[in-house]
Amino acid sequence: MSSTLTSTIGSYAAGTTLQDIPAVVVDRAKQVILDELACAHFGRRSIAGDLAARYATQLGGPQEARIYATGSRVAAPNAALANGAAGHGEEVDGAHVVGGHPGASIVHAAMAVAERQRSSGADLVTAVVLGYDIGTRVVQACGGLHHMKDRFGLNSDFLYALGCAVASGRLIGLDATRHCHAMALSTFASNALVAFYAEERHISKSLTNGQIAAAGVNGALMAAAGLEGHTDIVGAPYGVLHAWGADDGRDIVAADLGERYTIMGANFKFMNAGYPIHAPTEAVLALIAEHGIKTTEITSVDVGIPSHSMRVVNGRSMRNICLQDMLSAVIVRGGIGLRESPFPEVLSEPEFTRLQPLIKLRGHPDLDRDQPNGRGSIVTITTADGASVTRRVEHPNGHSERGGATWPDLRAKWQEGLPECDVDRLCETAQRLDELDEADELLDVLRGQG
Repeated sequence: MSSTLTSTIGSYAAGTTLQDIPAVVVDRAKQVILDELACAHFGRRSIAGDLAARYATQLGGPQEARIYATGSRVAAPNAALANGAAGHGEEVDGAHVVGGHPGASIVHAAMAVAERQRSSGADLVTAVVLGYDIGTRVVQACGGLHHMKDRFGLNSDFLYALGCAVASGRLIGLDATRHCHAMALSTFASNALVAFYAEERHISKSLTNGQIAAAGVNGALMAAAGLEGHTDIVGAPYGVLHAWGADDGRDIVAADLGERYTIMGANFKFMNAGYPIHAPTEAVLALIAEHGIKTTEITSVDVGIPSHSMRVVNGRSMRNICLQDMLSAVIVRGGIGLRESPFPEVLSEPEFTRLQPLIKLRGHPDLDRDQPNGRGSIVTITTADGASVTRRVEHPNGHSERGGATWPDLRAKWQEGLPECDVDRLCETAQRLDELDEADELLDVLRGQG
């Protein structure tokens, strides 16, 4: 095979081992894997999580991988479909600085194949790191989340199918050429028109992540079976970059492979809401606490976020990605726990009804200048006496630019979110994941969820 952009990726994916990856990156990957697995167990209770599990169980197939929090085992692509949908089902799964939710697809694709192959924990960690490396670079090379939405009407998460194919192919043991085929084959089954954001029940928004995961697993399995796709699907004429790439896309894809690990850009979430809502929530609660503001005294809440983010959460039909609804509920309830959903009950509460129209959302010029693709916020609360207080949050808690999450952070998150689970044991097992003979020992700790 001649040297191409995709063959460079394939060689990197086939040749990288855990020993090549710095310890700090390995640790971040373990955190991501733990958090995404827990998110999917937590999200099984969602409408999308439940329906996807039922559907995948009907599809069946060889009992290669489990549907989390159920007693079912199905073919690996079907498990990836169900678990990816559950992973995003409650909006508590991680995001990434380039945009979207790579973990809800890449981690569950990798875990399904790891179960099928009886892979070690070290192999799972390596596969997830590589999946992030390729998936996020391709998204960035195509301009990122907001550029893809605005120019093509596509949710850039569909490109994470290439990362899923790489992670799956690494666990199957594909050579560099077969990795190229796997990535090409995954593109035939992956797409995501932004129109799905208009739905009301968060079903297709969640299912998309599962479909992306399944596309990557299927691509790798087809390549292993001898099926072929274009060997330079990323760089060829009419390939990925030709269709959607930015001017410097080729350089972005190949830049610093093996030196800069993009999983370090993973962001962790600590409430079940769209990510642009997190910083405003943090700012509002801090202002209320610091200044002793009573809910009944609030006359306006001015929320500034980057304009790109505003379009994601402004007046949405889905309550937990609607900033006005979520922030009103947060103020009325004094915060919202991970397991709590204030809807629909809060909708009939008089103080919610009064506050919701008082929340004014806008794209803030300072944030558009400083972090156009960021998740920061500038919030001003005005009270009945005419006083105004303002707080700026550059990055929400758990954001990679704020240090990401610590193990105690994740332990506290899941002690609240999964109280029926031995979270101390779960975290301890995740921290030594690279020492496990079989990666699915981590799932065994979560088995009590089903």
